[in-house]
Formats: sequence, C-alpha cells, structure tokens
Amino acid sequence: MKIENTKSQMRKGILEYCILATLKNEEAYPSDIIEKLKKVKLIVVEGTLYPLLTRLKNAELLQYRWEESMVGPPRKYYSLTTKGIEFLNELDITWNQLAKAVRLTTKTKKDE
Repeated sequence: MKIENTKSQMRKGILEYCILATLKNEEAYPSDIIEKLKKVKLIVVEGTLYPLLTRLKNAELLQYRWEESMVGPPRKYYSLTTKGIEFLNELDITWNQLAKAVRLTTKTKKDE
C-alpha cells in the first residue's frame, strides 16, 4: 500500500466539506476556491473542482451568478444556498465529532 494513495483519499473525503466551508462567508470564483484550498495544503486542480461544484449545485447546495469580466468571458461566482448552509452546519457537527474520535483514538499514554 502506498502512503500517497491513502493521503490522497483522506483529502478527497473532506474536499466537499472544505469547499462548502470556503463559501460560508462569501461567494467565490473557482480559481479563488482553488487558491484558498492550495494555501491550506488541500491541493486541488480545476479538473477536480469543477465536477464537485456541479454536483453540489445539482444537489441545490450551491448557486451561482454570472459576472461580466473586463478581460475574457463572464465569470461564475458560487455561493451557498439556504439548503447548503444547513448542510454545512450538519457537516460541522459531524466533523467535530469525527475529529474528537480521531484525537481520542490516536492519543498516546504520554498525551494523557
């Protein structure tokens, strides 16, 4: 088993949650989302992000609006829907429970 495969699967498992969390406070253009995720070491490429954005939009968790650009084609800016905010709140609860369980499971004797 290769460690890189496992690390990649762990990142993929939380990517949707992190995308929703990124949009929690403000709308964003896909390249802005990629930049924010790269900044925190959740490396993501356009080929990964766009299908996720489409899936989240089709699930009615995201919406988008078009904005004209001074250079190039119009841009899509994504934001959370009301349903997306509720979904993210549920994920926050689940993440906190999961993170606590992992901390307790991986705690060593000397950590106590």
